[in-house]
Amino acid sequence: MSVSLFLNPCLNCNLPPIPFLCLPFAPIKELVKLRMSETSGPAFGGRRALPRNASNAAEDDLPTVELQGGPVPRGVNLQGRYPQENKGTYIPVPIVPELQRGKWGAKVIMRENRSVRLSIQSSPECIVGKFRMYVAVWTPYGILRTSRNPETDTYILFNPWCEEDAVYLDGDKEREEYVLNDIGVIFYGDFNDIKSRSWSYGQFEDGILDACLYVMDKAQMDLSGRGNPIKVSRVGSAMVNAKDDEGVLVGSWDNIYAYGVPPSAWTGSVDILLEYQSTKSPVRYGQCWVFAGVFNTFLRCLGIPARVITNYFSAHDNDANLQMDIFLEEDGNVNSKLTKDSVWNYHCWNEAWMTRPDLPVGFGGWQAVDSTPQENSDGMYRCGPASVQAIKHGHICFQFDAPFVFAEVNSDLIYITAKKDGTHVVETVDTTHIGKLIVTKEVGGDGIKDITDTYKFQEGQEEERLALETALMYGAKKPLNIEGILKPRSDVDMNFDVENAVLGRDFKLTITFQNNSPRRYTLLAYLSGNIVFYTGVSKTEFKKETFEVTLEPLSFKREEVLIRAGEYMGQLLEQAYLHFFVTARVNESKDILAKQKSTVLTIPQLIIKVRGAKMVGSDMVVTVEFTNPLKETLRNVWIHLDGPGVIKPMRKMFREIQPSATIQWEEVCRPWVSGPRKLIASMTSDSLRHVRCHTVA
Repeated sequence: MSVSLFLNPCLNCNLPPIPFLCLPFAPIKELVKLRMSETSGPAFGGRRALPRNASNAAEDDLPTVELQGGPVPRGVNLQGRYPQENKGTYIPVPIVPELQRGKWGAKVIMRENRSVRLSIQSSPECIVGKFRMYVAVWTPYGILRTSRNPETDTYILFNPWCEEDAVYLDGDKEREEYVLNDIGVIFYGDFNDIKSRSWSYGQFEDGILDACLYVMDKAQMDLSGRGNPIKVSRVGSAMVNAKDDEGVLVGSWDNIYAYGVPPSAWTGSVDILLEYQSTKSPVRYGQCWVFAGVFNTFLRCLGIPARVITNYFSAHDNDANLQMDIFLEEDGNVNSKLTKDSVWNYHCWNEAWMTRPDLPVGFGGWQAVDSTPQENSDGMYRCGPASVQAIKHGHICFQFDAPFVFAEVNSDLIYITAKKDGTHVVETVDTTHIGKLIVTKEVGGDGIKDITDTYKFQEGQEEERLALETALMYGAKKPLNIEGILKPRSDVDMNFDVENAVLGRDFKLTITFQNNSPRRYTLLAYLSGNIVFYTGVSKTEFKKETFEVTLEPLSFKREEVLIRAGEYMGQLLEQAYLHFFVTARVNESKDILAKQKSTVLTIPQLIIKVRGAKMVGSDMVVTVEFTNPLKETLRNVWIHLDGPGVIKPMRKMFREIQPSATIQWEEVCRPWVSGPRKLIASMTSDSLRHVRCHTVA
């Protein structure tokens, strides 16, 4: 006789049953049993009678025969493995006449000769991971059990199609985007010059699910907690970075990437996760969008709906007072010793969709989770999950790490003059700079979806100020008291614009001064141009210029400053960010004017060409092409190529590319997945990075 088993996630799930086993047996009393693979561990003292079950990988063989009251067969070691029914690591699945909502059960759906077909329903609260499955038969003499067969191992994931699951997401288009889509778009650049890069999540690629389970094993996460998306996402946010736990990725923001891959060279998560699992060591290197891309793969692979978020002008609040304090010298220059907070040009994190039974009603849904190592949370570098709805309303008392996320999107930028006598004077307060724009990829397309209003009320509205006051009430460190010491508005306004800048070319910066009074004023202005990391941290000053301005009553004046390519080219960082800070002192009133802006140089792109039939199983030729537009030779050039379902991740090195020279790389591939597919390429060299391109295959 044989039995065929079908696994149904739950009664309310719209997914079809999945066949996964056909085994012969002689039924007397049948019971399907699932045991989660666990590892042996050392004995623990104190109250814990058994070792922690914190690995889904290691296993011991079980006997095929257990005689009633008899000895354990020779060679079988049942010591050290402790699957337990009350922990969810040992699941007897009874054969029942009718399946019951929310419970494990197996129902006979077909009998034919010596064959029986069963439909198995899992519990929506089941542990996520890899289970070994057996069919056990009770006889008067003991238990007969099927032999260990890796082909019948069963992976159980979170199920956003099941209404009873903690990650249930309504809407087919949303599930298609946030769970099933294996290619995404991550936005970066500047608020005034938004750029995008395609990213291969590859959650369905061979080995990725096992790699994600290994991440939880590496964290020594108890198996019993792996059915809770709150715990899983929090562990994931810690493990995707290697700051303190030998996690997946080593972060590097110093532009030195020896013995590793520059962050801009990665085209997706697959290579990173597979290398981490195979080497058992952290992969080098990542920055925020790489951490977010890999974390998105981890979440989607386990069945948790997830998306990558980009916040433009993202605050890093080091002292937890919910404001960015920029200290100035009396001459208007930034005091780097006193200024501890920083403003990132952009920052990427993730959102994961889940219920929050640990919070009051209304705070479920999208949760902010961040794996970029910025601040310590409960002894580890991790962040979230923090309810986005709670952040919007200033309810930062709810776990986890809501104050830090709130400050990233909704703190005030305050310019303070530190006088030589030790006193501080607030020059100006900018309530609109931080969290200028928060975006993600749109559902079903590659365009931008503005989600700023999910994190904060519109700037200037009473609700927005009320949310800030609520956040301050809930235990944030006391901010600097600016009431009564804020200087009155100056009669002179100052602003500046940066011309569209192309890598390797000169460009102009134009400063405008406006006198709004009938008085005549003279000003001493200072321009500082800096090579900066996208985190807002300055590497070096490449431009310094001081000039005097005379303003007649009710007039304006423009000053143009030429930025030459030779001034910045030799010192550029990975993402070609330039930051300009302009300060001016009005001699007559002693007012200080200050403005800062960043610009991203336009970088040349790769070209991808495709020849041949775009059909599954047919050969297709992919060509990657690049022409060096610079006046210098590019050396140690690496090109990375990726395309989920089309071509496996690969890379090729070119020793050098002369000025104006063109290189080509051609590969033949055979697509194995139908539907819309993308090819993604990136290029990095000693002096030019962040060169990218994607095309529809």
